[in-house]
Amino acid sequence: MLMPTLDLLKIAYGRFIIGAYNVQNMEQVLAVFRGSLAAQAPVIVATVPFARDYAGAQMLQAMVRAADEMYPGAVAALHLDHGDEAHCLDAIRSGAYHSVMIDASHMPFEENIRVTRRIVERAHAAGLAVEAELGVVTGQEARHSGDAHAALTDPDQAAEFVARTGCDSLAVAIGTSHGAYKFQGEQRLHFDRLAEIQSRLPQNFPLVLHGASSVPADDVARINAAGGRLNPNARGVDPADFARAWPLGVAKINIHTDAHLLWYRVHREHFRDHPENFDFRHPGSIFMQAFEQLIVTRSKQLGCAGQLDEVRVQRYAAA
Repeated sequence: MLMPTLDLLKIAYGRFIIGAYNVQNMEQVLAVFRGSLAAQAPVIVATVPFARDYAGAQMLQAMVRAADEMYPGAVAALHLDHGDEAHCLDAIRSGAYHSVMIDASHMPFEENIRVTRRIVERAHAAGLAVEAELGVVTGQEARHSGDAHAALTDPDQAAEFVARTGCDSLAVAIGTSHGAYKFQGEQRLHFDRLAEIQSRLPQNFPLVLHGASSVPADDVARINAAGGRLNPNARGVDPADFARAWPLGVAKINIHTDAHLLWYRVHREHFRDHPENFDFRHPGSIFMQAFEQLIVTRSKQLGCAGQLDEVRVQRYAAA
């Protein structure tokens, strides 16, 4: 069952977090829907612009519709992640998405507000929710330099930004980053900053964490043992931190790197152990099973496992 993203976030607020899983091929789409059923957890299916360029926007949208028909017991929403204005407008016009994220966080504050407000007006007119971003969630942080603390979302700016843009959820920077090398030395998540942000926003306003993959050490070690070349010190968000985040307003986290590492590990191990195989379905099947299990594990850590019946009840009650 596909349902609006904002409905899911409102149900989750203060009780659990919903995982948003980026997809760009059939195997990932099927695994996310199967994972929703296996975990009995709501999921958000997310597509980024480069995935839409790779697979084709229409193909991705059609795969999500097909998976919804194949697994009607699953509960999911389709979300555009990290779009610019053109990507957001295209997704809004498609009629397939339930929400879009306009990422103008790299722009000056006032320009971020203007761009976000334009997308909010167009999206709301079409019945879609809008996620925006304020602060800097860095990428490929092993090479990133500068004052990481200065990149954190300013609580006062967050309150002004939400009031002036009318966005429906806000991705905030509290120390997470994109990629496999999220934390080094004493880097950490700033829950004190998250609490300040929550206290300044409207009641029950959903917050989002990007770059929240956990980068399992076991996967990194297995990848390298199978011939990969990842920094063995790569690490991400401690899953134990998720339970500290949902009481502070986080209703959605993005999980992307963990799925990439899983694909990398499964294929390297398979072709190492079966060099005679040239049928892509064999590693593909292993990957789907592993991704489904990852969603089950993450859903338990996020507190959303076993929530499908409650989500359906609240959805129908609201309708």
